[in-house]
Amino acid sequence: MNALSLKDRFRLSRFFRGEKPVDGPIELNQRRIFILPSAPGFGFVILIFLLLLISFVYNNNLAYLLTFLLASIFFVTILHSYQSLSGLVLQQGQSAPVFAGEDAVFEVLIYNQTATARTQVQLSLENTLSFDMAAFSNCQARLQSRTSRRGWHHANTITCFSYYPLGLFRAWSPLRFNLKTLVYPKPWQYPLPLPQTLSGAAVSGITKRGFDDFAGVQTYYPGASIKSIHWKAFAKQQGLLVKQYSGTQGSELWLDYDETSGSVEERLSQLCRWVLDAEQQGLIYGLIIPGIRLPPDHGKTHQLNCLEALALF
Repeated sequence: MNALSLKDRFRLSRFFRGEKPVDGPIELNQRRIFILPSAPGFGFVILIFLLLLISFVYNNNLAYLLTFLLASIFFVTILHSYQSLSGLVLQQGQSAPVFAGEDAVFEVLIYNQTATARTQVQLSLENTLSFDMAAFSNCQARLQSRTSRRGWHHANTITCFSYYPLGLFRAWSPLRFNLKTLVYPKPWQYPLPLPQTLSGAAVSGITKRGFDDFAGVQTYYPGASIKSIHWKAFAKQQGLLVKQYSGTQGSELWLDYDETSGSVEERLSQLCRWVLDAEQQGLIYGLIIPGIRLPPDHGKTHQLNCLEALALF
């Protein structure tokens, strides 16, 4: 762990945004935990000063006793507030891609590696989660962040905090992980027929894969779908063959950027809708956008590759 200079230690942003983003786990210690009185805590301080003033004015020993008792509670609470977070280890988890406008979900793993149980620990990003942890236990938090545009969406500062035990102090630790998730373009919201282009030529209709009549087999050719391979023939050592179907089976649908209209974001939104619809209808489709050409294929992996290309365009 790199030592911070005196200037870095007292940077105001460090108390709210945290230190530099990291990939590995972060342990909460005296360098990362900050403590200040909460609103009830400031009220408690005012009460102590009023009691102290009354004690001076009336020279009342019972008032002195009450004042110093409350003051001792106040200062002892600082230690317990620190211990409510000290020793916790937080680590970034996984994050799944989403479409623009949806909430990105970032996973954070919390480990309590001490013999001290933790009560009312809270974790916040744009939503706040509260949880208790037993000694030598761990838990998982899923924090949400609203997305508005495609591309990489980075998580802002995650804050771990607690008001335990009496709510007089807020102990908090701002954390920054290299957490990011991929945001796909928002699918076109209006009905959008698929482009009537198969293998580059206009046709009258598109037939779904797997619903035509079996027409025979042919020798495997590069680019053929794995699902169309005749595995039984291959097991019988008859060579690598590809199943063929009657109708338009084997035709390729190209989703071309030039076939769309509008702004760049509108075009990508239309292509995103076509990718989702083509995969849902069981079509073999390829994607063409400036600088990128994904050959025709189908399946979840191909769909994700197409969506990623659109997101990072």
